[in-house]
Amino acid sequence: MRDGGIGRVLVAALHQSIVDLLPERQEFYENWFSPAGLRSGRIGLAPLSAVLSFLRREGEPYTQITGRAGEYAADWTVDAVSPLRRAILRALPRSLRTRLALGIGRELVRQTYGGSRAILRMRRGGATVEIRSSIFCGVREPAPAPLCHFYKTAFARVLARFALPAVVEVTSCRGMGLAGCVVDITLMASESAARQPAMLAERASEASA
Repeated sequence: MRDGGIGRVLVAALHQSIVDLLPERQEFYENWFSPAGLRSGRIGLAPLSAVLSFLRREGEPYTQITGRAGEYAADWTVDAVSPLRRAILRALPRSLRTRLALGIGRELVRQTYGGSRAILRMRRGGATVEIRSSIFCGVREPAPAPLCHFYKTAFARVLARFALPAVVEVTSCRGMGLAGCVVDITLMASESAARQPAMLAERASEASA
């Protein structure tokens, strides 16, 4: 963690997503996400809040950018786990593998912003994750749609990396004026369709290491 408890992975993921999806606005957003700040990891709460505020004004690109950022953050978090631990986790029974994979997702939430916590509640066929103090959802006026899309895609990606296909949805968002942010996860019956992409992602990660 750096200034204001902002995790380096969150800032890097958002910046890369802006470069990917809104390249014509890259220079504008680098007024807050400066190259020097990105290299040192010293991007604080104020510049991050400014970036998120301007992204919300972009309309649909906000959801696209924060969604892709969640995928980047998930990939980088999983890649930071040792290859041996990843291999062991993939060999575990589905129920235990799910719990441990969701634990990695919970740690990802904590690493993005020191003030955020993910409260995990397992249930048959899936889980619910309550995100407390989402960095995306501290707005003055209620938004028309969920603002914590980042967490939806992050959890979906972490599960996919461990061959656990799931339907993931935001069912409550504090940014919409609701009581809190809740991500609902329903595991799909078959994991065979997810195994090949997960294996390919793992091989690509190992090749770039």
